[in-house]
This record gives sequence, structure tokens and C-alpha cells, in this order.
Amino acid sequence: MCLGIPGQILAITDAARLMAMAEVSGVRREVNVACIASGPLEDLIGQWTLIHVGFAMSLIDADEAAKTLEALRDLGEAQEALDAMAESQLALEAGR
Repeated sequence: MCLGIPGQILAITDAARLMAMAEVSGVRREVNVACIASGPLEDLIGQWTLIHVGFAMSLIDADEAAKTLEALRDLGEAQEALDAMAESQLALEAGR
């Protein structure tokens, strides 16, 4: 099953590569924003997006993000995805 998790764009980390820092339930991860970039990248800061395998796939509003995160928590699926993101972040930090 493919799962898009709501995350909020916090900062643009590499404009040339269309990369941004996103936060998903306290876990921060760099994501590619090519699929949602339609103007100045700075306009994405603070926006909510569905994130799948390191890509911000579509913009969503804050209410939809909150409802989706709540539903995923209820289903228990979000925790697996968050654990995987946290592990990949630790691996990235260890490799630096």
C-alpha cells in the first residue's frame, strides 16, 4: 500500500535541486518539492503537503492535514511510516 503522510514545509534547503525541509509529526526530513512548485519556492514555507517516499506530491490545507494525521494514527499506519522516516534521518545524519 502506498501512503502519503501530511507534512508541513518549514524551509527551502536547496532551491536549485527543489529541496525543502518538511516536518511530519515532529520528524523533520528533506523532501523534493518539484511536484508542488508553481511559483517562488519561498511561497511553500508553512504549506501542508502529502509526502510520499521523499516527494511532496500535492498541497493540502491545514484542516485536511490534521484530519488525515488523526485518521492515520487511529489506523496505526502512521507510526510505521514515521518510524521509517526517523530511521532514514538517523542514517543520513550518521553518514555526514
